[in-house]
Amino acid sequence: MRIILFGPPGVGKGTQAKLLIAEFNAVHISTGDLLREAVKNKTPLGLKAKQYMDAGNLVPDDIMIELLEEVFKGKAENSFVLDGFPRTVAQAKALDDMFEKMGFKLDAVISLRVEHDVVIKRLSSRRMCRTCGRIYSLDQLGENTKQCRHCGGELYLRHDDEPDVIKHRLEVYLNQTKPLKEFYRKSGRFMQIDGMQEIGYVHKQILDILYPT
Repeated sequence: MRIILFGPPGVGKGTQAKLLIAEFNAVHISTGDLLREAVKNKTPLGLKAKQYMDAGNLVPDDIMIELLEEVFKGKAENSFVLDGFPRTVAQAKALDDMFEKMGFKLDAVISLRVEHDVVIKRLSSRRMCRTCGRIYSLDQLGENTKQCRHCGGELYLRHDDEPDVIKHRLEVYLNQTKPLKEFYRKSGRFMQIDGMQEIGYVHKQILDILYPT
């Protein structure tokens, strides 16, 4: 089972990916996690990517492909769930070329749709721990919104989760990815799901796509 989960920031790709990897014993490849790890470790690619991330812009294709090539090496026989990439037709073509060279066959591209005001509210209510990196929603925290429940570290609002940055990211996302849906539709690999539904219901819709009755 090899799929791409597609959609704007905050649509819930990570949550659905976790459910899928548990069910299919698949490898979860999140470009967001890859970027954060590269930035944290101050790798050459991470330092380049940070300049774009801090400005709320998409990271250039060549940097993303290099990161993914390192991860995909040796994983051609594994099931995987890729989320957060591609976001442009150029990236999709580069990804197809990389899959072909490495012997991957993509089963489906599943797009999760959500309203933008929901995304802004969802992401701007997140807080991250400076010490252990755990992420909470304000609903989980109750009155104590400053301290991590796990390690006691300081909680803060990430730059990427500030409302103005989120709005800009969504605008960039829409402008650059509009042709992407048509690209995957033409190849017969694209399916869209309402990502605003309950988590379990969205998961069932994905399974119905992968294994139609």
